[in-house]
Amino acid sequence: MEHEYVRHGALALLAGLDVRTGQVFASTPQTTGIVPFMDLAGQVMARPEYKDAPRVFVIVDNGSDHRGQAAVRRLRTAHPNAIMIHTPVHASWLNQVEIFFSIIQKKVVSPNDFPSLEKLSETLLDFVDRYNQTAEPFHWKYTAADLKDLLRRISEHESHDSTRQTDLTEAA
Repeated sequence: MEHEYVRHGALALLAGLDVRTGQVFASTPQTTGIVPFMDLAGQVMARPEYKDAPRVFVIVDNGSDHRGQAAVRRLRTAHPNAIMIHTPVHASWLNQVEIFFSIIQKKVVSPNDFPSLEKLSETLLDFVDRYNQTAEPFHWKYTAADLKDLLRRISEHESHDSTRQTDLTEAA
């Protein structure tokens, strides 16, 4: 493998995951932003199972195209039954679509030797189509009790560090 390569640019993959079925909705728009995000949301919400549902929870990270109350209002205006929920900052791992992005990274993107952005887009969308043929929900084993225990341990660790810092300051 040579150390030199030709960079053909960057490509965004926007994806939504139905946590009940494991099905993925995806697009590779020319740019990112509000319009591509809303287009993907529209693609999902146009389907009868979402359009006709009393509530659809749309879990998002804090990306600029869907951050803040303006994004919440924009989605609610376009799709009155859609309720946007933001994961905490630096906790995108709570969003199960990140598991799918990890799969994409391992099975499609690496190694990254695509001759063009068009070929990369085609490969990504073909993978999504193939993935959806056998898609199943992710079965998390992480429970609310596990989260509570983790938060307790973090709190204890921070408390211990704070006490240790005080001891070191007093010793100096």
